[in-house]
Amino acid sequence: MELKVKIYLTDEGGEKFMGIGVIWLLEEIERAGSLRKAAINLGISYTKSYAMLSKAEENLAFPLIERRKGGSSHDGAILTEDAKKFIKLYWDFQSRAKERVSEEYEDFRKSYAALFKEDVNGSV
Repeated sequence: MELKVKIYLTDEGGEKFMGIGVIWLLEEIERAGSLRKAAINLGISYTKSYAMLSKAEENLAFPLIERRKGGSSHDGAILTEDAKKFIKLYWDFQSRAKERVSEEYEDFRKSYAALFKEDVNGSV
């Protein structure tokens, strides 16, 4: 048995606006230099990637990307400094949160080992 934890942020209405998918998108924008290329590389539509960024930017106090126009493709994007900081903070937060949840899960599993098919050492 294994614990899976998904962490995301929601707005006041409970709508998800930030999770690992947005982080992956931002990291791919940093590598690819454009939202369109990042979307293609991640296998998602440009429309979906644009919507993900827009929703995140609506709920954060800063822009995530700076759009650049020019060149033959007329597109391009770079991450803002705030976005770069946010990515690092998000990874750190997610890591610490998952570690704490894992610790709590282990305590839970040990306390209620008789309810699980496997023993507390992980064997069946």
